[in-house]
Amino acid sequence: MIKVRCAARGVHRVYRNFSGLSCAGLPAQAWLTRRGQKMAGFSIFALQAGGGVLALSPQMQRSDIPAVAAWAPDLVVCMVELHELDGAYAAQDVWPDRWAHFPVQDYGVPDRSLDHRWDEIAKSALEILAGGGRVLVHCHGGCGRSGMAVLRLMIAAGEDPDVALARLRGVRPCAVETEQQMLWAKRG
Repeated sequence: MIKVRCAARGVHRVYRNFSGLSCAGLPAQAWLTRRGQKMAGFSIFALQAGGGVLALSPQMQRSDIPAVAAWAPDLVVCMVELHELDGAYAAQDVWPDRWAHFPVQDYGVPDRSLDHRWDEIAKSALEILAGGGRVLVHCHGGCGRSGMAVLRLMIAAGEDPDVALARLRGVRPCAVETEQQMLWAKRG
């Protein structure tokens, strides 16, 4: 049994299965619990952006896959390096056609040689958002790397950088951890 709390509405719903599970009243922060117990260390922090829903989260474990599947992302962007995946990660196996790997060193920014790869990912993400879809970006802690990518997507979708940062930090205060990450994000 999964219980979802949608902060925007203060609504609690209990589902016996994952089909139809959503938190449509975004912007919201959704906490997923299993049998009344908070799922240790895993939350999805979501907000409306570009006509759809954009979210960031910490790295998911295999046990988190059903919750992420219930959230129903159209694209999952993984920003951790291969050595951080540690065999517990299964999103690329669950959603091979909806998973994009864009590895960035912790507290770092993407190497300029990867600009073309980011452009491809951003184009897909912005198209999904414009169509009312959902994009989930994660790094290890769900703060720095994922925060800079989400902020950059919000800016690319047309938001003012300062307004976008305030909205993002309203749902995830630790989003964008370094000045270099902020500079990369604001290149939008």
